[in-house]
Amino acid sequence: MFGIDDVIGVGMKILDKVIPDPAQKAQAQLDLQKLAQDGHLAELQADMNEQNNVSDRWKADLTSDSWLSKNIRPMTLIFILGVYTTFAGFSAMNINVNQAYVELLGQWGMLIMSAYFGGRTLEKIMAKK
Repeated sequence: MFGIDDVIGVGMKILDKVIPDPAQKAQAQLDLQKLAQDGHLAELQADMNEQNNVSDRWKADLTSDSWLSKNIRPMTLIFILGVYTTFAGFSAMNINVNQAYVELLGQWGMLIMSAYFGGRTLEKIMAKK
């Protein structure tokens, strides 16, 4: 598990490599330390812990003996994308679909896609650390 000091250390190393100007680098380092003092980095740490907990739940589901536990998330994503695509097809044929349903499915789709692909990217980054 990563602590606040680990996050600050990584941030400082990134700043050293990314910002060549010493004055700008010093200002960025001060800003990073201010974020740590204000508690914003603690919020980031809490978000990372939450993401790790989600990953642990998904791993537990994959090791479960239940077929449904292993496949409910992919099936949900496929269903939402299928219905969203169907609504897009209706729109192409000038069949009016309630806009609220389309927006709701779009939001659910973005949420699920973010969890799958965005969460997995975060896991890979943290694993390299």
